[in-house]
Amino acid sequence: MAFFKKLKDRLFNSSSKLDEGLDAIMQDGGDADAPPQLDEKVEQAEQQTQPKPAPAPEVAPEPIPQEIPPPISELPAEVPVEIPTAPSRPAPTPTPLEIPLDDPAPQETAPRSGLLGRLLGRGEQDRAPRRVLDDDMLEQLEELLITADMGVDTALRVTANMAEGRMGKRLSATEIKQLLAGEIARIMEPVARPMPLYPRKPQVVLVVGVNGSGKTTTIGKLASQFKAAGKSVVIAAGDTFRAAAVEQLQIWGDRAGVPVLTAPEGSDPASLAWDAMAQAERDGTDLLMIDTAGRLQNRADLMEELAKIVRVIRKKDPTAPHNTLLVLDATTGQNALSQVETFQKLADVSGLVMTKLDGTARGGVLVALADKFGLPIHAIGVGEQIDDLAPFDPEEFAAALTGLDTE
Repeated sequence: MAFFKKLKDRLFNSSSKLDEGLDAIMQDGGDADAPPQLDEKVEQAEQQTQPKPAPAPEVAPEPIPQEIPPPISELPAEVPVEIPTAPSRPAPTPTPLEIPLDDPAPQETAPRSGLLGRLLGRGEQDRAPRRVLDDDMLEQLEELLITADMGVDTALRVTANMAEGRMGKRLSATEIKQLLAGEIARIMEPVARPMPLYPRKPQVVLVVGVNGSGKTTTIGKLASQFKAAGKSVVIAAGDTFRAAAVEQLQIWGDRAGVPVLTAPEGSDPASLAWDAMAQAERDGTDLLMIDTAGRLQNRADLMEELAKIVRVIRKKDPTAPHNTLLVLDATTGQNALSQVETFQKLADVSGLVMTKLDGTARGGVLVALADKFGLPIHAIGVGEQIDDLAPFDPEEFAAALTGLDTE
């Protein structure tokens, strides 16, 4: 759970944005004094549990309390027993001993909070503002999810599922969060898969993405994890156009304890990929991770260069690359959708890694990606440290994104 705590802390931008939005929605039409909605059976149980009007035993002697003093001969005999208790019974009828335990003072909420709290097992959170789930509230929820970069289609689908069978019911902000987290986890569950490992040596992992998406750091972190799992790993510095990129990859290679193959600045990256594969075959290396230069998805020339790298790799091994990881920067928001579309066409993307979730309020874009493309999400990153990359867990992500507490 250590990574979940880190994830939750660093997804604060996203979760706080949803928190603020939900608070605004609850205040706009919420009712702090409204009791929680009850099922009919619970209401019936309340009526049966609550004593019938205490004066029932007094129905036989018809006289009203004002007529007691006048000359009715039978009353004096019963007065010492009945009269002192009769006036005080209506007030304490709904289990008065429970009221001080739940709330020392209140008179207005005491009858319902004491009895219903025991029936439903609810505590102080029941007094939170609640609002009827109606069309207006659904529209506001849709807008909130869209602003969190969940996308229009995904936001509509999520809110529709949340509303199913609940229209007209009073919900608190916590209950809405729980419903939202459940829907997010349901969407993400099918795509939460680790990167597959194959017996073939070397297993070629091609890493692609736009400029600044975090490819180099992701390669270093993955290499460290694979080595810790007992795999032999080698990295090829395929970004031959930037000397700084090669230096950065060498630093990460040193941290991970894996060798980094380089080529002279400006040389053909496809040629480096070929040579790296040949050396990995000779050495019997388990994993060859090939870095590539960052390229914008709207630059046709750069994308063609990436396609050339893939063609050369396949000449060496028709089954390679065995994994093509697209590294996405969470701060790009909905632009990540167009990146996936373009890279998938040219490089046959097999899985996603999302980085920089700690620096954005747009964590919902990962939900939109899962909903639209269904590509496996292998890992997510929430920082610069070598252990700030972890396998994707849909329930933990959903809880962290919505700000729910889990134990």
